[in-house]
Amino acid sequence: MNKISNQFASIEQVTDQYLNRKSTEASYSESSISFEEILKQKQDVTGSSELKFSKHASMRLNDRHINLSQEQNERLENGVLKASAKGINESLVILDSLAFIVNVPNRTVVTAIDQSESNDNIFTNIDGAVIV
Repeated sequence: MNKISNQFASIEQVTDQYLNRKSTEASYSESSISFEEILKQKQDVTGSSELKFSKHASMRLNDRHINLSQEQNERLENGVLKASAKGINESLVILDSLAFIVNVPNRTVVTAIDQSESNDNIFTNIDGAVIV
């Protein structure tokens, strides 16, 4: 058999020396975590149940001097969970004298309105409402 230049007899010898195939095989066997387990871990981190407020919603809350108490925040999160259970994507959540438009799949409050500022009481681009 003719030797390949640099004194290698086969492609396996090249890959063993230059690509460290043996060491990568060892690292694969040492890692006992399956893809499914890694995916679940990542989903647990990113799929947290904490409700987020968009920049727009945060500005509206600040401009309108709306401060949610811990109890109100929990009720709002409960309303979002109820909307999610019903398959609602864009929800109007009415809480006391406040109205929130929430993107349910992303668990993000899009905007917040105080009842005194809602002259028309018309809400568009929603597919469900929750009153808590």
